[in-house]
Amino acid sequence: MVGETTVPLLPCGSIDDLAKFYLALGFEQAFRQVRPNPYLALRREDLHLHFFGMPDFDPEKSYGSCLVYVPDTGALYEAFAAGMRRTYGKLLVSGIPRMTRPRKRKNASGLAGFTLVDPGGNWIRIFPSPGVGNTDAPVTGKLARALENAVVLADSKGDSHQAAKILDATLAREQDRAPVVELVEALVYRAKLALRLSDGEHARAVLARIHQTTLDDESRERLADALTVCDLETAARKI
Repeated sequence: MVGETTVPLLPCGSIDDLAKFYLALGFEQAFRQVRPNPYLALRREDLHLHFFGMPDFDPEKSYGSCLVYVPDTGALYEAFAAGMRRTYGKLLVSGIPRMTRPRKRKNASGLAGFTLVDPGGNWIRIFPSPGVGNTDAPVTGKLARALENAVVLADSKGDSHQAAKILDATLAREQDRAPVVELVEALVYRAKLALRLSDGEHARAVLARIHQTTLDDESRERLADALTVCDLETAARKI
């Protein structure tokens, strides 16, 4: 049989908090009830997410998660980011809720996915649709490999502390000999980790170092996406 549909059903503390967050991202409310049990159904085109409310629910301890495959992760990320900025005045990059930037992950065949962590602590993991693979050459530099490992630990497993340790150790050894593109990409991600760990001082120091790094035109072009750090700087000033 073909045409089956699976809809994730995820926990939360407040369906009202979930509704506000997802409506900001362009979803619409398909169904809502408070009794006999809190329940919320949301949809954004063909993307459907359902939630059930639980008393005394702690988002920090949530194991809720699901995979979402989309034709264009970049376009969806930009749409979500625009909605966050309209509603919250900034891109949410730390705490709960938050969103990561699309980044290739070695534990997902190099697919450029991103993660949305909603107010219920649910990890909505978004990847390109099946058949959209990674054609880039594998990374070979030590710092680039350390960055790959850090991304897996922080974005896929939620262990930002260990990811920061890996990057710090490799940066200390390789910062003077790594290619400048690899160095800046690692520094940008390290700043993001600092924000997730509520270490504003470290984030500001790393961002200052990025600005002080000399880049030629080719490097700037390759780093165009990574160098969009205004959201990080805004968040760093508030910690």
